[in-house]
Amino acid sequence: MPLSYAQMMPAIFQGKLLISMEQWPKMKTHFDVLIIGGGPAGSTAASLLAEKGHEVCLLEKSHHPRFHIGESLLPMNLPIFEKLGVLEQVDAIGIKKYAAEFNSLETPLAQDTFYFSKASNDSPAYAYEVRRSELDEILFKNCQKKGTTTHEGMTVHHAELESSVKKILAVDEQGKQYEFTSQYLIDASGRDTLLAQQLNSKRKNPKHKMAAIFGHFKNIERRSGKDAGNISIYWFQHGWVWLIPLKDGMMSIGCVCWPDYLKTRNIDLKLFLRETLNLVPEISQRMKNAQLDGEVQATGNYSYQSSIMSGDGFLLIGDAYAFVDPVFSSGVYLAMQSANRGAELVDQLLINATNDKQLISQFEHSVTEEIKAFCWFIYRFNSPALHKLLMSSGEASQHPIKQKLKSAVISVLAGDAYNNSQISLPLLAFKSLYFINKLIEFKKNRTFTKFKKQHTEGSRL
Repeated sequence: MPLSYAQMMPAIFQGKLLISMEQWPKMKTHFDVLIIGGGPAGSTAASLLAEKGHEVCLLEKSHHPRFHIGESLLPMNLPIFEKLGVLEQVDAIGIKKYAAEFNSLETPLAQDTFYFSKASNDSPAYAYEVRRSELDEILFKNCQKKGTTTHEGMTVHHAELESSVKKILAVDEQGKQYEFTSQYLIDASGRDTLLAQQLNSKRKNPKHKMAAIFGHFKNIERRSGKDAGNISIYWFQHGWVWLIPLKDGMMSIGCVCWPDYLKTRNIDLKLFLRETLNLVPEISQRMKNAQLDGEVQATGNYSYQSSIMSGDGFLLIGDAYAFVDPVFSSGVYLAMQSANRGAELVDQLLINATNDKQLISQFEHSVTEEIKAFCWFIYRFNSPALHKLLMSSGEASQHPIKQKLKSAVISVLAGDAYNNSQISLPLLAFKSLYFINKLIEFKKNRTFTKFKKQHTEGSRL
């Protein structure tokens, strides 16, 4: 009979016991659920499934804490934090964000602030800006506390999905290989997109091709009072810029640009970021005393989606399924919400020992529709027609219809866009106004082009 650790340790330290491999307890390798990836999606799903009594194992390729971009959260993250029991911990590391501030050089109103308290529903009136290294570690430790078996430094390189028992092959940092099995497999591998790569289902998003450069800076001018934690977003000729204040006095700053602009870079990445930011006068002013902390980083065309979200005994959640532009800070929320709903689905499938197509279809529909709610705005975010529409609803205008439309948009910014009947009609009106603006813009451009052509031909005569 194998000895327990308690029986072994004293004898080992006294040099009295030679342990055979048969006596040493073996690593458990079979679970109800295997989860690949220990980010917000994987840790959330692991916590919720472990709470429901399932044996869960989570494999993470790196070690917490680790750097990750995506520091701005949404108000609708808060109910999930509360459900997980980590809201107080998040509050301790974060700075409260009461609004999203938009800035434009091309509209009559240069700045407008969208306060979450003015949403069309009862969503929380604030969100948080956080260091992702700290947030992700909180969520990871929470799933451990709930009973999840975790292995860090464990890279999964293949999954076998054909049989009813799922098998994954992994390797640790010493190069030792492992085999884990489970009844159900959840891919939360983030932008590694393990299953989407393996299934050849990952597709670049043809509607949205952007890239980003970003870094952390000290000594950046912040807004005053309650607005000190608000995210600032600036449109400029090559895309848009984010400024995210963090609790420790740091500011996360990044430029999301058309890839063609980034290809023009012929200088050091650090200098290129500063030169790009200097194209916006107010940002240049806010950065007059700035000091870069750490390295400037870049990411290429990053918008993608898998054509497969689930299969017999497996599920893709968070960035492992899809990633869109970070303009509305939707990444962490979409990851955690898909994990929240995914955990409910997997729990039901395991309890009923069935592959319930209706439950799976409902899950996929909810994830798809929630992504779509953000994508409508994201795909049009660099359109002058949307700029003018968003920036025409300033607080100075008390027109009830404008305020109604703005409240609906704020609900989307807060993350409360899916299945919200209160905002469906106002959003439809907002989108209709957008297309009217787009048509007016098109006719103006067409008239101007025609006039220019006639004037050029006339001058030749």
